[in-house]
Amino acid sequence: MNTELSPPPSGRTARRLEWQFLPAHIRGLVEGHCGSPVTGAVSQGGGFTPGFASVLTCADGTQHFVKAASVKAQRMFALSYREEARKLLALQDDVPAPRLLWTHDDDDWVVLGIEHVDGQLPTRPWQPDHLDRLLDALEQVVEVTPPPELGLAPVTDDLAAWPAYWDTVRANHPDLTHADEAAGLAARFPEALAGSTLQHTDIRDDNTLLGSDGELWICDWSWPVLAAPWFDTLAALIGPRGDGIDVEAVLASRALTRDVPAEHLDIALALFAGYFLKSADDPVPPSSPHIRHAQAWQGQVVWGWLCERRGWDC
Repeated sequence: MNTELSPPPSGRTARRLEWQFLPAHIRGLVEGHCGSPVTGAVSQGGGFTPGFASVLTCADGTQHFVKAASVKAQRMFALSYREEARKLLALQDDVPAPRLLWTHDDDDWVVLGIEHVDGQLPTRPWQPDHLDRLLDALEQVVEVTPPPELGLAPVTDDLAAWPAYWDTVRANHPDLTHADEAAGLAARFPEALAGSTLQHTDIRDDNTLLGSDGELWICDWSWPVLAAPWFDTLAALIGPRGDGIDVEAVLASRALTRDVPAEHLDIALALFAGYFLKSADDPVPPSSPHIRHAQAWQGQVVWGWLCERRGWDC
């Protein structure tokens, strides 16, 4: 845990399916929805999934963002896109997200046509003004009441397996000091994270788009849950902490975190650390060569943060 890792390459972590390799009937279907032949496709390199995700430029000059995955060849990712379509359709009038315009869920393919927005990823290392815009948006999201028919899971169910990840971490890293204390904190996560507030659960720079006129969009709404209102805000600070921003000052200044008991924040960080450190030791999937590096870096960042807060010599 003493080896300093570099952050993963921002916006260049995905190995995605390209436009020319989509089946001809899917390309035709997409062009039909776009209303014009596709003349250019720019694959989006952020994230860690191999599904198709490209900005398409058409002969009529319009641009479209399209995601697609095969249920047979990329089942896990196709199911994720299916969930994203279901969740986004129900939430898009209330959350700051690009709108879902059309879907196709047949012929072994899940395809999403999503509004193309003129935005870019936050600059890495994180800049304070970009981070402020994201945290402002997260404070708006907590005001949204998700429709009951979505059936969002409580975070206590969604992350129920995470405390046990510390068993694997301790087995893989027997010399990791304070691992027992961290495991004890993580086991208490229901008391800290339970809540009824809409939370995205996958807030990172590559799920965020910044517009030139102050707009901010949060993307990839596949797995929202009901949790404490500060869950996403704390998670959003992992990357900035690793980039050198004083996140303790941010926690003390933001409406969603300044009154949260310090012990609850530590419980959440212990839970996150167990997840990242365990996942970093899993085999590297051929379809996502950067994911373990990213998880190892995040694990290192969260572990160092937790040790600092607890006064541990890690």
